[in-house]
Amino acid sequence: MRILGISAFYHDSAAALVEDGRIIAAAQEERFTRKKHDSRYPSNAIAYCLAEAGIALDAVDHVVFYDKPFLKFERLLETYLAFAPRGFKSFRMAIPVWLKEKLFQKKLLSDELTALEPGYDWESRLLFAEHHQSHAASAFYPSPFDEALVLTMDGVGEWATTSVGVGRGNALEMAKEIHFPHSLGLLYSAMTYYTGFKVNSGEYKVMGLAPYGAPKYARTILDHLIDVKDDGSFRLDLDYFDYCTGLTMTNAKFDALFGGPPRKPEQRLEQKHMDLAASVQAVLEEVVLKLTRALKREYGLDNLCLAGGVALNCVANGKVLRAGQWKNIWIQPAAGDAGGALGAALAGYHLFKGGARAPLTKSGDRMAGSYLGPAFAQDEIERRLTAAGAKFEVLPGDALIARAAEDLASGLALGWFQGRMEFGPRALGGRSILGDARSPSMQKQLNLKVKYRESFRPFAPSVLREDVAEWFEHDGDSPYMLLVADVKKERRRAMTEAENALFGIDKLNVPRSEIPAVTHVDYSARIQTVHADTNPRYHALISAFKARTGCPVIVNTSFNVRGEPIVGSPEDAFRCFMGSEIERLAVGDCYLVKDRQDPALKLDYKDAFELD
Repeated sequence: MRILGISAFYHDSAAALVEDGRIIAAAQEERFTRKKHDSRYPSNAIAYCLAEAGIALDAVDHVVFYDKPFLKFERLLETYLAFAPRGFKSFRMAIPVWLKEKLFQKKLLSDELTALEPGYDWESRLLFAEHHQSHAASAFYPSPFDEALVLTMDGVGEWATTSVGVGRGNALEMAKEIHFPHSLGLLYSAMTYYTGFKVNSGEYKVMGLAPYGAPKYARTILDHLIDVKDDGSFRLDLDYFDYCTGLTMTNAKFDALFGGPPRKPEQRLEQKHMDLAASVQAVLEEVVLKLTRALKREYGLDNLCLAGGVALNCVANGKVLRAGQWKNIWIQPAAGDAGGALGAALAGYHLFKGGARAPLTKSGDRMAGSYLGPAFAQDEIERRLTAAGAKFEVLPGDALIARAAEDLASGLALGWFQGRMEFGPRALGGRSILGDARSPSMQKQLNLKVKYRESFRPFAPSVLREDVAEWFEHDGDSPYMLLVADVKKERRRAMTEAENALFGIDKLNVPRSEIPAVTHVDYSARIQTVHADTNPRYHALISAFKARTGCPVIVNTSFNVRGEPIVGSPEDAFRCFMGSEIERLAVGDCYLVKDRQDPALKLDYKDAFELD
């Protein structure tokens, strides 16, 4: 049985195809359209999924949408009525869009499916899952667990903002929920907005900024914005927020509480903003820890699965793991709305149709390393690069690995486009920019000269799974870059008295360990363990780098510049290569050197995309 899952119309549209419980393909629409967080109907992602399976739409048994539009519309109406007459301007803007488009999503979906396959019987084959049900399914069914508690936390679905489910075998029962407008995700997004970053994309910047500050405002947040009970349940004081009926996240009372208006985008970051980031991060961690501890006491299960946008907060995830209540934790790598497409497909197969779970893959779960997107054959890569005007040499197998490892060890930035594209927001060695983690200047170089983004943002280490415990305070799998752990004490550099006295962004350029390019200012790192079973070529590259340098750790960041989706095709990779200061590019067996390219093809990429 084949089930196609779709998420669309809010942000991060995606499609996923499941066959007899096995994940065949999954991809975000943004990777094809080059529009970051593209919310439109994912026609390209759907076409890819069908092509990957070698089928047409008429071979799909059911299409499942990831949430229920009528329930979402009910929440919208009830919220406006509850706050009336406040919010009339927002109501006047939102309702026409709902009446024209969103309320009739079933017809919109049926029209799109009929256009793709005129004979498709959408009336009997089109199904709808609930938003948090989709998230929970995306976390439990690909996990390695036969039994687990599933915690979903995000901004809001239909009504739920936090939900708890219990998975056993192929069953998944949703047990309890916290409802809108009380939302941990929206609290974090409100501070994202207030500190000058874009909601639904800038939350990870707040997480990255937090270690530069001190949680001076955590008590203020807990006293005024959120009431947290011992079991982790919570309520927000809505007098400080404007997201229910307004056009912004916060209001004048929020401004007064924190001593001024929101920071404007691109305005200089001050210590206050770093302290605010540290404070909301500390509060989020406190709530998540209380929730997970209480749920462990209540349900007594060994395994925990996480999904929803809040599950992308890898710092909080790491603290839950180190708290030690749970024997095992598994986090869906596409934890946000894109992953809802996968969850919808899995819910359709297991919950609606009673299908059995697929066997575990070599990765130890059912996600295949999250390498679920398109791949390109070598002859197609050569044809596409040649058409783009690229000059390259073909280095088969070990020759390319040796050359790439040598260039990395020489301090060069390497674009790495290999195998199937990753599903989810993290580059995992399929569509990555790589660098030498030992270099004191690599973090700044990649941020300012390659990614064209804020200098404070940290980079993640990719480390051989067999060596992770020798370099980090972590001895387990972290294949999806969703857990943070500290660099081992013996790998750290002793700080001088003057360096220890530095505050805020002044900490940035002080090397703190043997791998300074991936060591954040609090000695933490967002770890990706690399496994020979799931990504043999990436594992071979890091192994070759280790053979040359003695270090099994390299810098891994997504292959894109700021505001651009991760590259999806060889042409995308070449354009990004020519529009940034990446010095080397490996696409399949093709190896490109920047100095050998036609200077006329160089692009001004720095301002090519809307800022994120």
